[in-house]
Amino acid sequence: MGESATRTAPQRGTDNRPAGGRAGQTLSGLAVALGLVLFLAGFGWGAVVYRPYTVPTGSMTPTINAGDRVLAQRVDGDEIRRGDVVVFKDPNWANAPVVKRVVAVGGDTVACCTKGKLTVNGKQIDEPYLPEGEPAESIAFPTVTVPEGRLFLLGDERHGSLDSTAHLQDAASGSVARSAVSGRVDAVVWPMNGLLERPTGFEALGSELSEPGPYRLIVYMIIGGAVLVLLGAAYGPIAKLVGGGRGR
Repeated sequence: MGESATRTAPQRGTDNRPAGGRAGQTLSGLAVALGLVLFLAGFGWGAVVYRPYTVPTGSMTPTINAGDRVLAQRVDGDEIRRGDVVVFKDPNWANAPVVKRVVAVGGDTVACCTKGKLTVNGKQIDEPYLPEGEPAESIAFPTVTVPEGRLFLLGDERHGSLDSTAHLQDAASGSVARSAVSGRVDAVVWPMNGLLERPTGFEALGSELSEPGPYRLIVYMIIGGAVLVLLGAAYGPIAKLVGGGRGR
């Protein structure tokens, strides 16, 4: 009986090691982990700070159009300043949240129009957010003194906005309580128009404007996190492709 002369030819082993060096794999994992933290933290922070609303009418055109989706920062009514675009609910106005611009606060006197402009405390206010070439109001209204703790609000589309001027005969002269405000609009997110322009015309009254919320930083966190996750996840396939090409 002879021994079998058949020998098994040596086979090339399959390399199951992850593509790329150990340092590269470590950095890839860190990028994915950091990216997930930034991405989730951005969404979480946004959910805490902001509340989304869909604007149903065109009374804030051209700043906000009918159907636009906005983010309103959750703020206390005492933080509201002239020029802010706010979300509020007043049963004398509507049974749903309303979006308007604050043009005067408690103690102010507001009237229209002087040379086509709104006046607050006797000063003419430049309002570049109004439709181009349009006066501050289509129908003049007499001087109104805003009661303390209340706000006088107008839509940016002054011709069709049911705002404070439509409630001048009310006991509070068309004003709304600060406590009725639930948010200050920071940005239009659909379509993605971004942050609202700052109402610099009210600086003529010698008061500070509200500072934008953390919307921009939150967007950077979400985008940056997504990019890191994608780059980290792509490292392995790219390293394998590059390594395979070199081995040919």
